[in-house]
Amino acid sequence: MERVLVFSRTTGYRHDSIPAGVAALRELGREHGFAVDAAEDPAACRELDGYRAVVFLSPSGEVLDDAGRGALADYVGSGGGFCGVHAASTAEPRWPFYAELVGARFTRHPEVQRARMRVEDRDHPATAHLGASWTRTDEWYDFDRDPRPGSRVLLSVDEETYEGGGMGPGHPVAWCRDVGAGRAFYTALGHPASAYADPEFRAHLLGGIRYAAAW
Repeated sequence: MERVLVFSRTTGYRHDSIPAGVAALRELGREHGFAVDAAEDPAACRELDGYRAVVFLSPSGEVLDDAGRGALADYVGSGGGFCGVHAASTAEPRWPFYAELVGARFTRHPEVQRARMRVEDRDHPATAHLGASWTRTDEWYDFDRDPRPGSRVLLSVDEETYEGGGMGPGHPVAWCRDVGAGRAFYTALGHPASAYADPEFRAHLLGGIRYAAAW
């Protein structure tokens, strides 16, 4: 059976949605035929060769040791899959490779509120189940840069549908990119614990994992 590592260590802010996220990913694994190993010990990232994908589920701060950083860079560079969920864009703030892996770093967010997203790409496994737009309540991240070019943007949030957005038109919230021989997927969605019980959001996560793992 294929295996996926879910890593959710925090040394900064800790999202209370992490347990719900781990449980949802375990359920997706049982339903779709892959095993999920959940870990918060940095040692778990030192040996990744047995995994088809690694999911960073809202980690924050410096979460890896030097051996883990080297192993993750080698893993992705040689064809491994990476998925970052929500606060994954806040982790490893001093590691340049991680910024390249995720595609952009979190800078700020307004209060949690409802907003409408535009589905930019309906051919991707993470968005193929959606219509032209998708409305959700979440924490809408701004980033230090637009990951375009170099990334395939899947979802953008319409700043006219909520208060406090700071990136302007085409504000990206989910994308994918090639890193070395590997595939990386990132979604800024997933702040509230309730998201992980939602079938559309679960399908979004599953599609991201399938893309990263090249299933």
